[in-house]
Amino acid sequence: MLHMNGLSSLKTLSLEGNLLKGKLLHIQDEMHLRLPELEQLDLSYNLFRNNTFYFLKGLSSLKSLTMAGNHLQGSLDIKGLENLTNLKELDLRWNGIESLESYKALDAFSSLRELYMRSNQLKDFVIHKDVSAFEFPTSLSEIDLNNNKLYGKLPRWIGNLSYLDTLALSNNHFEGSIPMEFCNLNYLGFLDLSQNNLSGSIPSCLNPPHIEHVHLHGNRLSGPLPLAFYNSSSLVTLDLKGNNLSGSIPEWIDKLSSLSVLLLKAIHLHGRIPVQLCNLYYLSIIDLSQNMFSGPMPSCLGNLTLPMTGNKILGHDVYIFISSEDQSRIFGSSKLARGANGDYPTSNMEEWIEFTTKSGSLSYGGNILEIMTEIDLSCNKLTGKIPLELGNLSEIHSLNLSHNNLIGVIPSSCSKLKQLESLDLSYNNLTGEISNQLVEMNSLEVFSVAHNNLSGSIPEPKAQFGTFDETSYEGNPFLCGSMLHKSCSKTHSPPTTSNDEEEDGSPDIYVFCVSFLVSYVVMLVTTFVILYINPY
Repeated sequence: MLHMNGLSSLKTLSLEGNLLKGKLLHIQDEMHLRLPELEQLDLSYNLFRNNTFYFLKGLSSLKSLTMAGNHLQGSLDIKGLENLTNLKELDLRWNGIESLESYKALDAFSSLRELYMRSNQLKDFVIHKDVSAFEFPTSLSEIDLNNNKLYGKLPRWIGNLSYLDTLALSNNHFEGSIPMEFCNLNYLGFLDLSQNNLSGSIPSCLNPPHIEHVHLHGNRLSGPLPLAFYNSSSLVTLDLKGNNLSGSIPEWIDKLSSLSVLLLKAIHLHGRIPVQLCNLYYLSIIDLSQNMFSGPMPSCLGNLTLPMTGNKILGHDVYIFISSEDQSRIFGSSKLARGANGDYPTSNMEEWIEFTTKSGSLSYGGNILEIMTEIDLSCNKLTGKIPLELGNLSEIHSLNLSHNNLIGVIPSSCSKLKQLESLDLSYNNLTGEISNQLVEMNSLEVFSVAHNNLSGSIPEPKAQFGTFDETSYEGNPFLCGSMLHKSCSKTHSPPTTSNDEEEDGSPDIYVFCVSFLVSYVVMLVTTFVILYINPY
């Protein structure tokens, strides 16, 4: 039994992480009489298991209730919350709740702004059979129901939540199309419907004026890249990967002037990579892999500034997830207050993205995204040479151009990429020698030029290049070096063209002139001999 005598002026009570257990009712009877001015109550990360909130009855001053990470299971009886008319935040994340009983209690939450119930076992919002009239309070600005077992079609009544800023329904079993009613969400800034079974096209009217983050990956959405976000100058993250979209990247892509993260992996796009991407000043993470893009890489990609500061995820938590399959392992967090007047609860939402780097799929979130820079154009049909201008991307951390049809040499300008941690040029048609200048890339952790037509000696095994093994070079029969157990004698090396000659794109003029002159003389002598023998 917790005794709370003499605390009548207490406004904030936190019992977080104390391994308290038993029934919530045992905390204290008549809590509202002993703590009449209580505004924030944090009971998270304990062992509470009883499914009733009756002990909260009468706490009319309560604004924030957090019970994340307990053992609440089954159907949750929310009786006792009817009088909490000042409640703004309700956090029930990371429990085993399957549904809510006495759902009419939610109707009394006229001030409720934030509802967090991610990582539960929710199959439906309520257990009652007749739920046709059920709706969340229209005052809600944030809804987080990620990682539950919700199914059926997306509720159309969500479109009536006119103040909704954040809608997170990922990792559920929703199906069907995105309701047209979502076009009424004019204040929407964060939309996450990823990892469901949604189909159909993205409504073209879904164009909130202040939208910043859009996550629709891992569905079955179809059609061309939508006009839904055309001219959305506030859009920071656009994640559509893993859908059934079609067509090409529209030339109006540069209208998204704030875009920092563009993830279009494996959505069946084709055509050329538009040069308009180079006009996006804030762009720092580009994933166009596993599509059918063709033609040369735009050399202007080397002009991207890849800024390390900007407006990507300010106001969200800092999380790093090891993989998309294990997002429960949180290594760090930092909550930022949503309001300055102190009576608005702290936001518990986070912005995170998943992309492939260092030969693995990683998910990053929060302020760590401010320093992540990547270009992934792998698994396409790109042709031509690697632009020399890519050497200007001094802040890039990962560059993947593997599984294309690129030709020519590896530009020595790549040695200027001092921040690069992963470079994958494997499975192309690259030729010539590997410049020894690449050993200057002292941040490199992953390096692969496997399965090309490279020749000559591999770079000296020093600094970071001393950590790479023969798998980085396999599939190049004319490469040599002690690591490959192959001597670099001239008799085993095919004629090669120097990097400088091929990067300049012009042959040795002296060799050309001599070859031409010799051929010309041979032709004249042959003609003279034939005419001498047979004048007719």
